[in-house]
Amino acid sequence: MTRPVGIDLFAGAGGMSLGFEQAGFDVVAAVEVDPVHAAAHAFNFPGCTTIPRSVTGLSGSEIRRMAGLGRRPVDVVFGGAPCQGFSLIGQRALKDPRNALVSDFVRIVKEVRPRYFVFENVKGLTLGKHRLFLEELIEAFSGDYKIQLPWQVLNAARFGVPQDRQRLILFGARRGLRLPEYPTATDLAPTCADALEDIPDAEAFDELLDEDSVEVERWPVPRSEYAREMRCLANDSWHYGHVREWNPKLLTSSLRTHHTAISRRRFDRTAEGEVEPISRFFKLPRHGVSNTLRAGTDSARGAFTSPRPIHYAYARCITVREMARLHGFPDWFRFHVTKWHGARQIGNAVPPPLARAIARSVMKALDARPSRPRGTTELGDPALLSMDMSEAAQFWGIDSPIARRNKKSGARKRRQEDIEAQLALEI
Repeated sequence: MTRPVGIDLFAGAGGMSLGFEQAGFDVVAAVEVDPVHAAAHAFNFPGCTTIPRSVTGLSGSEIRRMAGLGRRPVDVVFGGAPCQGFSLIGQRALKDPRNALVSDFVRIVKEVRPRYFVFENVKGLTLGKHRLFLEELIEAFSGDYKIQLPWQVLNAARFGVPQDRQRLILFGARRGLRLPEYPTATDLAPTCADALEDIPDAEAFDELLDEDSVEVERWPVPRSEYAREMRCLANDSWHYGHVREWNPKLLTSSLRTHHTAISRRRFDRTAEGEVEPISRFFKLPRHGVSNTLRAGTDSARGAFTSPRPIHYAYARCITVREMARLHGFPDWFRFHVTKWHGARQIGNAVPPPLARAIARSVMKALDARPSRPRGTTELGDPALLSMDMSEAAQFWGIDSPIARRNKKSGARKRRQEDIEAQLALEI
């Protein structure tokens, strides 16, 4: 049986790619400008064509050619373009150069002509003056696509994710096709303890002082259904995704963090669900959900990583693997070996369980029945996860973003404006 086809724009490491795959789609192309993120996507999705380019200047026909699609119809294009030019009241925000990526999303959708599209973004796009931009975006699609209105903001915590994370979701359908309905939420979210209690403490392994992974002979038996799914032990752990060949004894993405004794005492004294007053780190509540995990800034803006929360049981920040559990990434899914890149890849991603719920709505509108692929898929070369920015750019045969940044002059003020505009949206 032929599975429906999807294309991921602004793919990152692949949160939406994984959710759509688990819902029964074959993601045949993923566009991601950051070479380190593109390498992680290529590792986790070896059967997908990773395109390490900006959407700017990339045509729909080029995506089709590189993915080997020919004239095959595309069922869905999905992604979340960064939006930043919101301060220009009274002007056409889509014409603002800072919003060129959003315009490119609209353009590529119209060039590829998928049956459906899904646009995701921050909740802030729906608030105050920013809502004018959202209305302009909907208008830009109106000639070719109809939009499911009213649009909705979905919280990942109501779709099986132990994290409070709200995202705007826009469904679009080509005229003449049935619009997807928004997925039904639930009030039952797994807790932080459900997500983390079976993960061995990284600080028990000296190897993790210098490496991001270690083989653990005996893992604690997970008690929650959520942890069983993340460990791929539940009956439906893989959903309709491709089963990966992986080593379940390997604890990955767990490079340790050095904390001073003073910091550890402060972390220990902080109550669960509260913010430690000096560091401003949030301490996870074992019987509640995580706060929103953020990515921080990219290399073009000074490489600042947002703080990881404090573990509810240990006087330390959580590891990248523990972040992944709170985000809904299964344990076979790998990230860059450094804490900075790994945390960015998670913080930038749509939680896969939320993406899966969204994708199921598209699958239902297609009137398609999801099918499980046969056989297993071997993951990519682990070297893809350890390249720095320059090495990853060289691997892809592209210019390094760091080199591009260094060529710019007088851009500091513009970058600061962009950061402030984005922070205003992340509410």
